[in-house]
Formats: sequence, structure tokens, C-alpha cells
Amino acid sequence: MTIHKTDLVVIGTGPAGLFSIFEAGMLKMKCHVIDALETIGGQCCALYPEKPIYDIPAHPKVLASELIELLEAQAAPFHPVYHLNQIVEKISKNVDGSFDVETSKNTKINCKVILIAAGCGAFGPNRPPLAGIEEFEGKSIFYAVRHKAEFLDKNVVIAGGGDSAVDWALSLAEIAKKLYVVHRRDKFRCAPESADKMKKLTDEGKIEMVIPFQLDGLEGTDGKLSAVLVKDFDGNVKKLEADYLLPFFGLAMELGPIANWGLNLSKNHIEVEASTMQTSQAGIYAIGDIATYKNKLKLILTGFAEAATACHDAYKIVYPNQVFHFEYSTSKGIS
Repeated sequence: MTIHKTDLVVIGTGPAGLFSIFEAGMLKMKCHVIDALETIGGQCCALYPEKPIYDIPAHPKVLASELIELLEAQAAPFHPVYHLNQIVEKISKNVDGSFDVETSKNTKINCKVILIAAGCGAFGPNRPPLAGIEEFEGKSIFYAVRHKAEFLDKNVVIAGGGDSAVDWALSLAEIAKKLYVVHRRDKFRCAPESADKMKKLTDEGKIEMVIPFQLDGLEGTDGKLSAVLVKDFDGNVKKLEADYLLPFFGLAMELGPIANWGLNLSKNHIEVEASTMQTSQAGIYAIGDIATYKNKLKLILTGFAEAATACHDAYKIVYPNQVFHFEYSTSKGIS
């Protein structure tokens, strides 16, 4: 088992979680960050990366994926350590007040404070029931897109009919060698404007619609795809030459192991003290959509403020013998 030591463990890499890395860093607290998905960004990247967000201060309009990139860059000077594609399975408190956090990949982190920014809880992709899919996951099958350039001049199959599938079809159509969109019907659950754009790209030959079909099998060796098999409702099978498969069938969301951590819960949300964002367990904080208190607003900008509040309160635990002197970033700078 790999063992690490840090000041804070942040659980969740959505906007609130990423901003908490920055806030902690400004207070000279180091972070290790855990997320169940294989890329950072939470729902912003997994569900609606190309969707514009209009209520981020100083950004009249910013794409969800761009917001995550900016937050990652903002956190980067503080050198966070990311542990992705794993969930927290166990938390235990030590005699000295520190915590041991253990994940599904046998990662163990000793920390002074835990900050839960897990959105709707532990969530992961709905995986298609394809034989041998595990061999290809993380190599040529991905449930989220981190670096678009990886798909340059490649044969890409996108499966699904929601926002994520359509958004990434629009985004990758301009760079892929061949792009297929597999869906079981000709209706897509997306914004009408996005559907119109996809039809235009289809008419231009940049997207090939494979409808009505659904995924049926995989071909390839050593984790590298060569083809994706699809089947229609009459049992006819079609082979699509493919370097990558991107299945976008939504996320399976549940509170998961968090429910067993002894925290006060209310309707699958974690109750916190709004003035500190601390949970019923000293040293454990919750921010973002998973946290609840009276008159809570579920907005990204609310999560940002909660991150600042939690980190400033956590400072007293990380540095119990130091007097805190508040400073604005304009005078403090990035150390």
C-alpha cells in the first residue's frame, strides 16, 4: 500500500474542490486530491464540458471545460497531488487527531483535515455491458475527455444520446480522422442548437451517424482497439474501424462510503455549520453540492465561497500554534 502524508485531503475535483486547493495553498497548506473519475472536473467535464456557464463572476460566458482548465491552472502553483479513478473507502481517526484515508486502489494518505467536495457523492460512469471492456479502459476506451489532441487524426466512436455525447461529437469532429456517433434512436437529449450543429457536421461528412444501433462488442489486443461492433434491433451487426471508443451513458451517482463515515446527513447531503463548513466530525469539512445548511444555494459560486470559508477554518487545525493574520491576495501574492 502506497502511503502519503499531507495537510488536507480534498475529495472531489469539481469547481469547488479545485478552488479549495488554491485557497489551501494561499494558506500554506498542501493538498492531496481524490476523485472517482479518471479525469478532474467532476460533472463539468463528465456531463457538460461544452456547455456555457453564465454566472461565474468576471466571465460573462465560459465553457464548463474551460472553467476547469482555469481552476486547474490556478491551483497548479501549489503542486496538488491527484489520485484519480479511485474512491475513498475508509476514513479512520488517529490518537493525535489526524486522519488516515484509504482508497479503492490501496492508496493511504495521512492528513490533518479532510474536505469533502464530492458533488452528489461518489459517482462514476455507466459502463456498457461489453465483454472484455476492462482490458481497454483507460487505454482506448474513455468515459471522459481530458486532452482533445489525443484524438487527432484517429478513428473515434462516440456512443450515447445526451449532452456529453453531442458536445464531444461537436468538439472532436474537426480533428478526428473519422467520427461515428452511435445511438439507438434519431432523437438526442441535448440543446436544439447542438442538435442543429451536429446535423450540419453530418451533412458535411465530418460525422457519420450510426442509428439505430447500440454497442455490441469490441475487437483489439493489449488494450488497443481495432474495431467496435454495433447491432441494430433486427440483430444485424456492423463493424466500425476504431482507435478509440467514448461511451457517454451518464453517471451512476450515490452517496457511497460517505454514508458510513459517521457524519450527520440530511436527504443524502452532509449537514455542516455554515460559518465554518465543518461537519459533525471535527476536522472534516464539506463544501459544494454535497453540503447542506439553511438557505443553501446550489451554485458554483457558492461552492467557491464555501471553499474559502472551510480552508480558513481548517488553518487552525493544521497550524494550531500560529496566529492567523488575514491578507488579501493582492498584497500576499502567490508564493
